[in-house]
Parts: sequence; C-alpha cells; structure tokens
Amino acid sequence: MRIEKIDHICFVVRDLEKTKRIYRDNFDLLPDLEYVAESEHIKVARYYIGEVAVEFMEATSPESDVARFIEKKGEGFFLISYKVDNLDAAMDELRSKGAKLIDEKPRYLFGNRYAFVQKPQELGGVLTELLYGEFDASRSDEEQEP
Repeated sequence: MRIEKIDHICFVVRDLEKTKRIYRDNFDLLPDLEYVAESEHIKVARYYIGEVAVEFMEATSPESDVARFIEKKGEGFFLISYKVDNLDAAMDELRSKGAKLIDEKPRYLFGNRYAFVQKPQELGGVLTELLYGEFDASRSDEEQEP
C-alpha cells in the first residue's frame, strides 16, 4: 500500500454556521466548498490549507454517525483520511495483515471510493479512512463508480 498524502482531516460540530462565522471572523477563511452528503447524513464546509483539506461537518440526522459521535464524545476531531494509490489493494493488504476492517467493501461519494479501516481504538483512538479518486462535488453523492 502506498499512502500518497493526507487528503483531509474532519472535525464534527453542532453548529456549522457558527463554526464558519468564527473561521471567517478570526482567521479570514471562507470555505472553498460546501456540500451535503445525503447518504452520510452530513453537511460539510471544506477549507483547503495547502494540499490538505480541513472539513467541519454537522449532522443532518440524529441517527447519523456524526450525531452519535457528538452525543458520546462532543465536538472535535473526528477522522483523518489518507489518499492511497489503490484502495482495493490497500484493503486486501490490511486484511492479509490481520486487520479487521470497518468497511468490507468501498463506499462511494462525489467521485471518491473510500473505506474506514480498523476500529479507532486499534489506531490510537483515530477513525481512519483510506480514499481513492478525485473529489468532485458536482457528482451525485449516490453515484457508485467514479
């Protein structure tokens, strides 16, 4: 497996508009992109800081993973996403090393294929995502193959 770079880091918040306002007023930052991913039940503001995106996400449903996370742990760091050169091969390699994957097959969102790997408690408390593809918010979040 070849990890090419950190693609994005996500933080969960209760009030995305408040967070965007603070980042605008204090740091003169405006989101480079905003989107809603219906399949994941999230609303997101994405900021590119160099090559790495920083995302703030708010749950759009109380049943979402984000809402459950906030209820259990509060706002804050949620996940790190590593871009890989071949997602299927990376998942196979992790399986061959005995890793128990959260996702047995890739998910799809906005032109990306991605998978959550190993439980966070096995990785120092960090939810870790492997990602392949180019993010394209003009694509449907329900499209399957990038």
